[in-house]
Amino acid sequence: RWRGRLGDGMADEVAELSVGVEFDQVLAEDDLAGSRAHVRGLGKAGILTDEEVTTLLRTLDQVGEELAAGTLAFQPGDEDVHTAVERRVTELAGDVGAKLHTGRSRNDQIALDVRLWVRREAKAVARRVHDLRGILLRRAEECGDDAYLPGYTHLQRAQPVLLAHHLLAHFW
Repeated sequence: RWRGRLGDGMADEVAELSVGVEFDQVLAEDDLAGSRAHVRGLGKAGILTDEEVTTLLRTLDQVGEELAAGTLAFQPGDEDVHTAVERRVTELAGDVGAKLHTGRSRNDQIALDVRLWVRREAKAVARRVHDLRGILLRRAEECGDDAYLPGYTHLQRAQPVLLAHHLLAHFW
C-alpha cells in the first residue's frame, strides 16, 4: 500500500485521482460475498481457526448491515471499498480483522467483485428485458388487427403493417 512507502502520505491532488471509494461502493455487496468466501477458504486451509472464521463471518455480516443501512462511515483514508470493509472489520473484530486480507491482492478482489457485480446485474437486466417482452405482448394483443402503420424497408416506407406485428418484432 502507498501509506507504508510515503512518509507524508498521499497529496490531496493525487488522492482525488486515485481514491475510488465513492465510485466502487456499488461493489460493496460483492466485496462482502467475496470476503466471506475467502474467510471460509482460509478456514478450510487451516490458516484461520474455527473461532476466527466465526468471528470474521459475523463481523462481515455486521458490516453488511451497516452498508445496507447507510451507516457505514467511509473515512478519508479509505482508498476503495476493500480498504473500507477491511478497516471496519478490524475496528469491530480487533487483530483478527487484519487477517481478512491474508493471501489475496487488491487485484484479485476487484476482479472477483466486478465479476460478481456483472453476474448480478446481468440477471437484473434479463429480468427487465423479460418484463418488457410481457408489456410488448400485452400491447400487441390490445392493438388487435385493425391498427396499421407504415412498414419500412431500407429507411423507406413500404407496405402497411399491423401495429401488433411491429410490436411483436421487438418482442422477438
